Amino acid sequence: MTTKDKRAAVIAERVRAAGVRAGAEAEARRETEPVPRLARPEIGGPKGPEPTRYGDWERKGVTSDF
Repeated sequence: MTTKDKRAAVIAERVRAAGVRAGAEAEARRETEPVPRLARPEIGGPKGPEPTRYGDWERKGVTSDF
């Protein structure tokens, strides 16, 4: 085995080990972190679709473009 092949094998082993560690860490987070709650409706917010999504904002009959 040449020096280049040995070096490639060492790098491949390090990459594989890092992947195994990352998988274990992800699994541990899935087991310990709580599942996020769904967003609740906004109190006192605009009725209907989100106005900022359509490029303007309407409040008390006055529309502002931004």
